[in-house]
Amino acid sequence: MRAFIFDLDGTLVDTVYAHVLALQQALAEAGLEVPGWLVHRRIGMSGGLSARALAREIGRSLSAAEQERLQQRHGEIYQALLPVRRPLPGARELVGWLRENGVPFGIATSGRHPDIDASLGVLGLPADVIVVSRGDVLRAKPEPDLFLACQERMGVRREEVYVVGDAVWDLLAARRAGMLSVGLLSGGYGVDELLQAGAFRVYRDPQELLDSLDELGIPLQG
Repeated sequence: MRAFIFDLDGTLVDTVYAHVLALQQALAEAGLEVPGWLVHRRIGMSGGLSARALAREIGRSLSAAEQERLQQRHGEIYQALLPVRRPLPGARELVGWLRENGVPFGIATSGRHPDIDASLGVLGLPADVIVVSRGDVLRAKPEPDLFLACQERMGVRREEVYVVGDAVWDLLAARRAGMLSVGLLSGGYGVDELLQAGAFRVYRDPQELLDSLDELGIPLQG
């Protein structure tokens, strides 16, 4: 039986660019002026890793206390920028179809509670869906810990899992976990980038993935 592990931001919920703006503003408040396009390239990594990487881009280093403050401000600004979350096209329908047809799925995200709670809420997920967040593991993407923890809690074999993500960091983490990955364009990365990072297939958004499940060996009924 095939199973799915989904990233959250940019994969199921339209939140990537709010994260970009929030992190850019948090960095600016800390005296780190980083162009938005560079910030976008790091979204999907853990907050601490992305902050360190972006500081390096402009020749700075960050202390542990500075990283913690940046993550806190990022969350505060993000909540103010995007108080209402919107699922990406087909996201609710995709998870609903998987549920109705007995295909196991879970969510593994570099985000933290409470930042991710509103995003989870708009997906209409049943209470028993497994969600693994940054606070549940020692290391976040591009390390494989999030996906491995989700797979173990789901009780499926890693060779049965498709990881679905919108960023190269998702696909790299999936490769390190020994899982096949599917890329979505809804986070702003290009087809070539996602394929080069290891995606087995690339689709526009959750709706196109739902329409193409048969390509992944999951027969569509009706």
